[in-house]
Amino acid sequence: MSSIARTLYQKIVDSHTVKRIDGNTVLLYCDIHFANEYTSPQAFAGLRQRKLPVFSPDSHLCVVDHIIPTHDENPRRIVDEASARQAQTLEKNCRDFGIDAFYGANDPGQGIEHVVMQEQGLVRPGMVVICGDSHTTTHGAMGALSFGIGTSEIEHILATQTLVYRMAKNMKINITGRLTNGATAKDLALAVLRMVSARGALGMVVEYTGEAVSQLSMPERMTLCNLTVEQGARGALIAPDEKSLDWVLEHAKELSGEEAQAMREYARTLKSDEGAVYDKTFELDAGSVRVMSTWGTSPDQAIELDRPLPDPESFSDPIEKEAARRGLAYQGLQPGQTLKGTPIQHVFIGSCTNARLPDLIAAAEILKGHHVAAGVRAQVVPGSMTVRRQAEEMGLDRIFKEAGFEWRKSGCSLCLAMNDDVLTAGTRCASTTNRNFEGRQGRGSRTHLVSPQTAAASAIKGYLCDAAEISGE
Repeated sequence: MSSIARTLYQKIVDSHTVKRIDGNTVLLYCDIHFANEYTSPQAFAGLRQRKLPVFSPDSHLCVVDHIIPTHDENPRRIVDEASARQAQTLEKNCRDFGIDAFYGANDPGQGIEHVVMQEQGLVRPGMVVICGDSHTTTHGAMGALSFGIGTSEIEHILATQTLVYRMAKNMKINITGRLTNGATAKDLALAVLRMVSARGALGMVVEYTGEAVSQLSMPERMTLCNLTVEQGARGALIAPDEKSLDWVLEHAKELSGEEAQAMREYARTLKSDEGAVYDKTFELDAGSVRVMSTWGTSPDQAIELDRPLPDPESFSDPIEKEAARRGLAYQGLQPGQTLKGTPIQHVFIGSCTNARLPDLIAAAEILKGHHVAAGVRAQVVPGSMTVRRQAEEMGLDRIFKEAGFEWRKSGCSLCLAMNDDVLTAGTRCASTTNRNFEGRQGRGSRTHLVSPQTAAASAIKGYLCDAAEISGE
């Protein structure tokens, strides 16, 4: 065993290296892979063409989530012919290649892939977790190395359960103190993004440390890790602790006895060694974080709601300067104005970033006794059908409906507008999603990334505001 101090990232890679290909590339064993109907068809087609089986069918989970409509009106859910064909193709691929873990349109376990994986306790500390979706970084919250891949790489994993993997560099973000002033994990993630920038973690795996991180609940850690890919990062990691182990044991009912004890013992080794070297480090005081929203067309273009928007000329980096100009123009905003009070026409609570049960509870607590403002359309899309049932058992659906929200079924929905949830040009949306790119929620639509609490408060007021404005009434 090497005596050189290693980071958590290096330890996980070392333990999963089947073969070292060159100084910077390894053949990496992948513990589990999950797929959706959108990014996997070509990979399965490649296996058929080469007459190859899936090497380890039990190591894969497939779910329909990207193209599926979320409204309640049609019991079939998918009525569009092209979308139905995608869902049917994934089901056939699973059947033909012996993958039993398939969650189709009407399966009670259906949901957004990143939510389904966690609620089933399938992600464990120290794993390598792969998916053809960039927000796979979510699962770093469990102390698992997890990242998105392309279609050709999906084919390789299906055939061999391995991946030709180029090593990343190490980044540490130490977050001290505690969140105050009504700030949430989403606000923290946006503050981190602003600090690091959308290019600051290119080619790196980010490890989060510090008191503030340890204080976060598991769903809050998932939100932080989910948005890490927006730094350009190749992965995110939080060293496992009792919270993460308890999460696994609560959700993986079959894991007990010797297996559970073995997991706990292994998890104790999953931390960076003292003296481990990082290629880049950042520090942030969580106590300085306030309620945030994005103002431009990149997730790192974020600011406090009551702070004046920046002048593009204030940026020294020419790329950031041009991005600021374009972002403000697209969003119809002016330097110097504040986001607080900016009228909105739509509110969306959902996505793999913020559609877990605690997110819905937080939003419902603000909405109780209030109603959506006139001229605002509001939707809530639970992260999975399991989350939806749990919320209904708690009566959250009634709170949302009475407040004027549409209560939807699970799916990616308006996060990427790949289904029938699409905003019209000029519609300004307070959204709990992860990307505010031009046209992300519909051609010409304007997206502001916010927390569930801010989304709920903004729905009530009809303009961007924080929850304190509602609670202070």
